[in-house]
Amino acid sequence: MATAPPCTCACGAPSPSLRCPLALPLPFASPHPAVRLAAPPLLARRLAVSRPRAASALEALVLESDDEETEEAGAGLFQGEEWAATADERDAVRSPELEVFELEELPEQWRRSRIAWLCKELPAYKHSTFTRILNAQRKWITQDDATYVAVHCLRIRHNDAAFRVYSWMVRQHWYRFNFALATRVADCLAREGKVEKCREVFDAMIKQGRVPAESTFHILVVAYLSVARRRCLEEACTIYNQMIQMGGYKPRLSLHNSLFRALVSKTGGTAKHNLRQAEFVYHNIVTSNLAVHKDIYAGLIWLHSYQDVIDRDRIKALRDEMKRAGFEESTDVLVSLMRAFSKEGDIEETEATWHWLLQSGCELPAQAYICRMELYARTGEPMKSLEMFKEMKNQNIPPNVASYHKIIEIMAKAREIEIAEKLMDEFVESDMKHLMPAFLDLMYLYLDLDMHEKLEQIFTKCLGRCCPNRILYTIYLESLVRIGNVSKAEEIFGEMHKNGMIGTNAKSCNIMLRGYLSAEDYQKAESIYELMCKKKYDIPVDSLEKLQSGLVSSKKVVKPPKPVSMKLDEEQREILIGLLLGGTQIESHAQKGVYIVNFKFQEDSNAHSVLRVHIHERFFEWLPSACRSVNSESEIPYRFSTIPHAHFGFFADQFFQKGQPVLPKLVHRWLSPRVLAYWFMFGGFRLQSGDIVLKVSGGNIDGVERIVKSLQTQSLTCKVKRKGRFFWIGFQGSNAVSFWKIVEPYVLDSFASCTEESHNVGSDGLQDSDTYYEDDTQRHDREIEE
Repeated sequence: MATAPPCTCACGAPSPSLRCPLALPLPFASPHPAVRLAAPPLLARRLAVSRPRAASALEALVLESDDEETEEAGAGLFQGEEWAATADERDAVRSPELEVFELEELPEQWRRSRIAWLCKELPAYKHSTFTRILNAQRKWITQDDATYVAVHCLRIRHNDAAFRVYSWMVRQHWYRFNFALATRVADCLAREGKVEKCREVFDAMIKQGRVPAESTFHILVVAYLSVARRRCLEEACTIYNQMIQMGGYKPRLSLHNSLFRALVSKTGGTAKHNLRQAEFVYHNIVTSNLAVHKDIYAGLIWLHSYQDVIDRDRIKALRDEMKRAGFEESTDVLVSLMRAFSKEGDIEETEATWHWLLQSGCELPAQAYICRMELYARTGEPMKSLEMFKEMKNQNIPPNVASYHKIIEIMAKAREIEIAEKLMDEFVESDMKHLMPAFLDLMYLYLDLDMHEKLEQIFTKCLGRCCPNRILYTIYLESLVRIGNVSKAEEIFGEMHKNGMIGTNAKSCNIMLRGYLSAEDYQKAESIYELMCKKKYDIPVDSLEKLQSGLVSSKKVVKPPKPVSMKLDEEQREILIGLLLGGTQIESHAQKGVYIVNFKFQEDSNAHSVLRVHIHERFFEWLPSACRSVNSESEIPYRFSTIPHAHFGFFADQFFQKGQPVLPKLVHRWLSPRVLAYWFMFGGFRLQSGDIVLKVSGGNIDGVERIVKSLQTQSLTCKVKRKGRFFWIGFQGSNAVSFWKIVEPYVLDSFASCTEESHNVGSDGLQDSDTYYEDDTQRHDREIEE
């Protein structure tokens, strides 16, 4: 079998002596056996070439992982020294070798010509034309021919084209799984940052009962880490864990270090949930006899210091291991120790660590002073905490947001009103952001001391500087009820219920119920009671007894909540349709005819963070008890599901077929302004130019055309573009303005500020168009009841 050097041309038809770069040397573990394509009439010839040049920043990151670069010293966590790499770790390992035939070996001239034509023409076409061309070759093309085309696309770095050829191949009746080809396609896609497409091929390998190559695991983890989204960090951890537990591979030190660095790259409050995964990475480094960098120890101690319950034994063990390894405790480690000791109120250990920090001669960080403030607050010496804050300023260390939050919280809990107000004014004048926690601390202080006038003033001041939230309104509502201003409280409650950014919950409803009962307005109290029963909110026994006695005196009897079948109201139906169009999933339950709605929101999106709270409140009664028992908005998960129920069956039948998303045939009748608004908020965004884009989840061009025609009846002209598996509907210029006018009444307040936009649009709304989804869903509900 002859081997020739690769052709250096980057495009055009392949020459007869084409050599494809399919055996890329990668520095991982041991090579897998070569996978060869069988073809009896021909003599197979393996084409192996050296590593290609890096074509992208991500590919360069993967290729350069062999050579650890030295970073500048003293820059903080994971910076300062070269992370060690052993000689064994640098041994090059190849991916599974892929065998293809040379073009000149094909006996038929017409076949050679057609394959060469496909190699030349296919990369230039988009998805729809691409697929039509391949479909036209079904009568003669074989798996070997299609493999050659995919290989050529990989060589000239048209990885998307190679993926399309591969995806088309797997749908053909003659296709037999080719592990080596799947590995090559997955690796090339991951190098280019196409994590979703790579993951699709990766999952297909596992479904075939094959364990992906170590190179695929490694490159996919690196690709996920290169994407700045929290969800991608979770996926990187999943692939890393599968690499060890399912594949039995031993990752390189650079991969361990990269993942660990990502786990501790967030703020402490967010990163503390990554402790278990970080400990797993550390365990793998140790059991693989790899060198443990000093910042691994520092990172683990840092994560432990942010836990709600401090594990002092584990921290001590890490410090001992750090000393045995010959590493000194850095400033980051000492501050982490102060944080851990101060949480437990251990004055002796905290002050001892503080003196070590002073003796180190380093620049004192503000976080060290914050730890001392918290220490003395826990030991009942709030004025000493104030002295720490003043000392920090005297040392020319400018206070940061965290220090202001901590000292105002301490002074408010100590009921030092004048000091807290003075610090708050100083904080506001500093023009720093994130004022809300400090405002809330002051409002709680005024509420506890019955200083309702000052509470109202600080409430107004907070609205002028911060985005309002439910906690802020709930405190003010409680204040109004306590002073007996029920009419104003009713106005605030109505504003909360109407404003999707704020919403109402069990606590606000109970406050309003107490207000009506204290005012002896039993009719309105009964309406709040019915709302709470519908939402499955808990009602205090004393309020229920007071309502009962009040209604008895009015010759009425309070009705206990009826165990009637639940139904989606009109608003919930429209919201659900909009979310389904944007990509929300419905899955079947073990019980036949019962379905579950899975709400998933992006953790790195401010817009989705706002929408998450709103959807949780609107579908509260449909959530399981575990999802309903949250004390604050921050505890609401970014992924939650409804209870299994038959009334979701209508939407499952309309939007899904065999588990795949589709567009309902009646979708054009359901595009009300509210549906469009929630579709936009969940699956759309605004460009800096002001144009609006909506992602269509599932469906084909016929369904999209029905949507376009329906939008045209509302005087909305749009353009449709297909990218990958999704269609995108875009509104440009005046059409974007018209679209916004339609959906604005239903878009959450301040939601526009969370999206990408460059200018404001008008606020005049258009009249709602007629929709018929309600008749369709009610008909389905009647069928269930029957």
